[in-house]
Amino acid sequence: MSWHPGHGLTVHGFSSAAALAEGLAAHVAATLRAGVAEKGAASFAVSGGRTPVNFFEALSAQPLPWARVSLTLVDERWVRESSERSNARLVRQHLLRGEAAGARFVPLANDAPTPEDGLFAVNEALEDLHWPLACAVLGMGDDGHTASFFPGGDHLAEAIDPKGALGLVPMRAAGAGEPRITLTLPVLLAADLLVLHIEGEAKRAVLEKALEDGPAEEMPIRAVLRSARPPQVFWCP
Repeated sequence: MSWHPGHGLTVHGFSSAAALAEGLAAHVAATLRAGVAEKGAASFAVSGGRTPVNFFEALSAQPLPWARVSLTLVDERWVRESSERSNARLVRQHLLRGEAAGARFVPLANDAPTPEDGLFAVNEALEDLHWPLACAVLGMGDDGHTASFFPGGDHLAEAIDPKGALGLVPMRAAGAGEPRITLTLPVLLAADLLVLHIEGEAKRAVLEKALEDGPAEEMPIRAVLRSARPPQVFWCP
């Protein structure tokens, strides 16, 4: 499927969600294999929500040295894994299965009552991953948020500061539902491969609006799109 939005974006277009999932899984797997071959291990981060389920299942079937692969989440709702809103639960159900269950998974939420209370422990756990990330796969909401970079977020400025020193911040916003925790822009931009995975004409329209002039605070995906090395877009109608 052809789509050329310009602005230096590379778009991989697919005819269906199934084809996109397989194509993205192959692309991510190749990046992880290269990382393992070069450094002996590789880490990556994925997003939650409904869109990545097919991708997770396709990636779990990829032949990879899973024991040398670690993964975490781009962001997380501050809920227990028993909640249907948990991104960690989604990863365990749809990605960490079969051979892929041999990968090391570091969730972003713990049993602390708030993300502020649990932040130190999550930061410590993340130190055991291999940095920078080999790959980070982002999604995008209808409001132009990505990760937990929400319009009006209480820590949005820190999260999208390209020169910020923080790697992980809590986030509360009207559109976020629960309190959240998120990797920051510098961490995501440091990944060897940065992907934006979107599906449907509605998301295409949101992305095209985000490519127009306007403040990043209004549509925080702009902070990612305006970086020196913007993400590769994987899209299907």
